[in-house]
Amino acid sequence: MKYLRMFKVKRDEWLASALMLLTTICLHALVIARNYDLFTQTNRGHWNVFINNFTISGFDPITYSMVTYWEANYNVYRHPLLSFMVWPLSQLDKWLTDLTGLNLVQFIVAVPLLLCAFYAYIFTYRTFRDVIRLRRFDSAVLAQMLFAFAYVMVATVVPDHFCVSMFLLVFTIYIAGMKIQSGRQFKIWQTVLLFFVTAGVTLSNGIKTYIYSLFTNGRKFFRLKYFLFAVLLPAALIWGFARWEYRTFVLPKELARNEATAKKRAENTRKMYEAFKDTTSIKGSEEIRKAFNAELQRRAEEKQRNDSKRAWNKHTGKPMGKGEFMNWTDGTTSRAETAVENLFGESIQLHPDYLLQDTLRSRPVIVRYRWAANYVVEGLLVLLFAAGIWYGRRSRFLWMALCGFAFDMALHLGLGFGINEVYIMGAHWLFVIPFAIGFLLKGARDSKAEPWLRAALVLLTAWLMGYNMTLFIGYLV
Repeated sequence: MKYLRMFKVKRDEWLASALMLLTTICLHALVIARNYDLFTQTNRGHWNVFINNFTISGFDPITYSMVTYWEANYNVYRHPLLSFMVWPLSQLDKWLTDLTGLNLVQFIVAVPLLLCAFYAYIFTYRTFRDVIRLRRFDSAVLAQMLFAFAYVMVATVVPDHFCVSMFLLVFTIYIAGMKIQSGRQFKIWQTVLLFFVTAGVTLSNGIKTYIYSLFTNGRKFFRLKYFLFAVLLPAALIWGFARWEYRTFVLPKELARNEATAKKRAENTRKMYEAFKDTTSIKGSEEIRKAFNAELQRRAEEKQRNDSKRAWNKHTGKPMGKGEFMNWTDGTTSRAETAVENLFGESIQLHPDYLLQDTLRSRPVIVRYRWAANYVVEGLLVLLFAAGIWYGRRSRFLWMALCGFAFDMALHLGLGFGINEVYIMGAHWLFVIPFAIGFLLKGARDSKAEPWLRAALVLLTAWLMGYNMTLFIGYLV
């Protein structure tokens, strides 16, 4: 009961959080209405219907398909427990479909997303109030700033895991911040529970849970008992579970699919050879076979040339190496342009050109803004972020948050994982920006600069909210 009381909304939190929730509900309504007639049908192939018709940036509607017909379709190494977390939703959807004759998957998925968005806002606000110790108004402004960022706003209403991840990360960092403030440490069971939940949704979240535990527990993090039972054992268990999940659910389907593909290819090749043999003027079986193989080679090269021009290939950089996991890396996409246009650009302010299009379909990796004002806003936010880091340089909490941010940057800008659409991962790290700005505001308290800084933050938040909301709603309707 003590821990459940954390989720009780306080009196001073209701107004701002209710406004945020109402806004998010309205956006959900627009997202649902966009494909309502198609997605509520129960007699259509669910996977292709969702994948081909849900088009909001690079977000995948896999959850819609999973809830409609459950199977382990998430990447088991990146999301080891997520398939099993949505299983209860799948059972609810099945019951409601039998009851109503409609597939209400959009409504079912929207409910946990709304809860996660709501409590992500609550714990963001509490971080400003209880950890950084800002005034109520300033806390509300900075919390709203986070939810005015483009890919936080979008993540709260799309059927992907990013909104869930953001809530879990903000919740975990809030708990860590409160423990740092009171001089307490994470207990083994607390670390294990947070790790399994965060890493179960996305494995990289679990790494951040360990980063937060390291900053909270200090040298005690490496004590044998804690390190063995809170760190090594859970990490080994979840990796072992992911391997079991792959062998049990994924590998059999892959083998069957590969076998069917090979069989179909062999049958097509046989038919092509028979047709070639009947129409060619070449004599002799050996000469016919050589000519046919040359024709196959020509067609393969032509297909490779055509595929290289398609968006899913053209907009993907070359991996740094070969292997099961190195294939996820990218060593050729420009880091500088990515940082300007996508990392601190699209993540925070939508580009009106190629609005919310997918890089694997039609959107170029790098899109530039039409107006200089967008770059001014971006530059101002980066300066405020940097100034906040300077003012909070003595805060263990801020360095903890920045280490999590650095991990994301190493993953995306360093290794290039998901770099061609890095903005869709923004919900994993964008909260660090207003956290840092909070320390700038705290440092300016009772100074002549404070009202000017507060006014600038209010204007920035209003701009981001109005600009992104206008473009997003325009896209949805």
